[in-house]
Amino acid sequence: MTLRVTFWGTRGSIASPGATTVRYGGNTPSIELRTEADWLVILDAGTGIRALGNKLLAQANGKLIAGDIFLTHAHWDHIQGLPFFAPIFQGGNHFTIWGSAALQTSIDRVVRDQMNPVVFPVAFDDLSASIDFRKIHEGDVCTGTGYQVTAMDVQHPGGALAYRFTEPGHSDRAFVYVSDNELQPHERYGTPAGWRDKLVAFARSATVLVHDTTYTTEEYASHRGWGHSTYRDGVELALEAGVETLVLFHHEPRRTDDQLDAEVDACRAMVQERGGTLQVMAAAEGLTLTV
Repeated sequence: MTLRVTFWGTRGSIASPGATTVRYGGNTPSIELRTEADWLVILDAGTGIRALGNKLLAQANGKLIAGDIFLTHAHWDHIQGLPFFAPIFQGGNHFTIWGSAALQTSIDRVVRDQMNPVVFPVAFDDLSASIDFRKIHEGDVCTGTGYQVTAMDVQHPGGALAYRFTEPGHSDRAFVYVSDNELQPHERYGTPAGWRDKLVAFARSATVLVHDTTYTTEEYASHRGWGHSTYRDGVELALEAGVETLVLFHHEPRRTDDQLDAEVDACRAMVQERGGTLQVMAAAEGLTLTV
């Protein structure tokens, strides 16, 4: 499998530009995937999707742009960049937006409402590109141009999905994306028995696992039930699942570059103490990985 993964937004909750977030980035979640057939897949539409859209237009050379956009959930930091994604204003372009069938409000309604004239100057129906909406359920296996994706429900207020991408017919190499997920149990989720074992199996032997590591252990004590995990939790999951590379993601808005460096070092030390071979890095805008 040859899947190129490029990070355009790595920050959680709210964009946090500034001198202390330059190296890892201040934009909210958005990741570009390119299949071996060069098909475009976008994961989440946070503020990072704006720069991605500008790049797509600059490289199009007059050709039309098409792709699939998979949203993990509908919280603002994961959809707020969509109205600023320039390709949707260009006629002839075509995008399919995928969202969880389990959301209380359909992803179609959420996207349209955020472009309501009361809160945004351009209405969704005035967009020039063609946009379709598709629902995806937990356990669905969907096949696209050069990829196969499965989904799993994870623990986050309002619901969220994790995605596992593989090449059709081949499961030996996988890219797993879990942007927002609380790994510790909490009563608000009504966690079913065996949920963690199911998640471990979902991430099993992934070439690259991108997982929510918003909090330090100390911070998490006062943020239980907020839908996010700690660095230690992320490493524990990756080790248990036999993952090759863990990418720390959904960086806390106040986390500085230097603080992230320290957390990466601490995670690597934890792996070394366990005698593991897991590689650990932090997601950074512009970082490209090959799966």
